[in-house]
Amino acid sequence: MSSNVPFGRLLTAMATAFHEDGSVDLDGTARIAAHLVEHGNDGVVVSGTTGESPTTSVAEDGEILRAVQDAVGDRATVIAGVGTNATAHSVELARQAEKIGVDGVLLVSPYYNKPGQVGLRHHFTSVVESTDLPVMLYDVPGRTATLIELETYEAMRAHDHVVAVKEASGLLPRTAQLVDMGFSVYSGDDEATLGYLAYGGVGLVSVVAHAAGTQLAAMIDAWVRGDHAEALRVHTSLVPAFDAVMGVPNYGATTAKAALELLGVIDNRRVRGPLVALVDDEVAALRSGLAAAGLL
Repeated sequence: MSSNVPFGRLLTAMATAFHEDGSVDLDGTARIAAHLVEHGNDGVVVSGTTGESPTTSVAEDGEILRAVQDAVGDRATVIAGVGTNATAHSVELARQAEKIGVDGVLLVSPYYNKPGQVGLRHHFTSVVESTDLPVMLYDVPGRTATLIELETYEAMRAHDHVVAVKEASGLLPRTAQLVDMGFSVYSGDDEATLGYLAYGGVGLVSVVAHAAGTQLAAMIDAWVRGDHAEALRVHTSLVPAFDAVMGVPNYGATTAKAALELLGVIDNRRVRGPLVALVDDEVAALRSGLAAAGLL
C-alpha cells in the first residue's frame, strides 16, 4: 500500500460469528473475512463495534484475530480494534495484536466516560506508545459522546505511526484539515463516502460492504480515476442498501449479520446482548433494501 493509502481503499468493520450457545464461531468468522476479501475489500477491521467488541474478552479477541489473520492475512490488511473505555485494557489489546502480527490497530475514543481532550490525549498516547503498529484513530461522537478536537489530532502527529483517521463525526470539511496535518482519512459513514473523498479522504471503513463490497470498491475506484459521474451513479444505486443496513435503530452487527445470512455466508444472525437479532419483519425490510440495490 502507498504511504497515503496505508491500509487500502476499502475495509470493512467486520462482524463476528457466534455459535448457538453464544461462543465465538471462529470458522464462521473466518468465512466472513474471506467473503469480504473476495468481494472487493482490501482489508478488514476485526473486533470493532460491528464485531461486538464490548461483549468479547481479551482471550476471545485474540482467538478471533488469529482466525482472521490465518484466513486472509496473506492477501489483505488486517486491523485490530483495540479501543475500549479503559486505557489499560486498550494497551493490553494493542500488545496482543502486535504479537499476533497484524497490520495495524483501530483506536476509538473512550466511550461513556466522556474524557476531555487532555484525557483523550493521555489515553491515545498510552496506547500508541505501547505498540509499533500503525494506528488509525476513530472519531465517532455519536457513540462516544466526545469529539476529537483538532489540537488533539495535532498532538498525536508527534507519533510517526499514527497514520490514519476513521472519520464519522459528520464534520466532513474537517477532512481537509486532517489531510493537511498528514493523516490518511477514511470515511466511517458509508453514505457520506463521496463527500469525504471530495475533501481529500482516501477510502472507507464500511459496514454495508458486508453485502456490497464489490460495488463500493467500484465506486471508490471510479472516484479515484476521476470518473465522478460513475461514482455518483454507483452511490445512488446503493442508497436502498445504505438505508436498509444503516438507517434503522437496530443497526450495525445486527443488520450486517442478517445480510450475511441472506447471502449464505453464515447460517444464523446471532448477536450478544445487549443487541438483539433482527426479527422477521426487520429481515424482510433488509432483504427488500438489498434487493432494490441489486445485491440479492
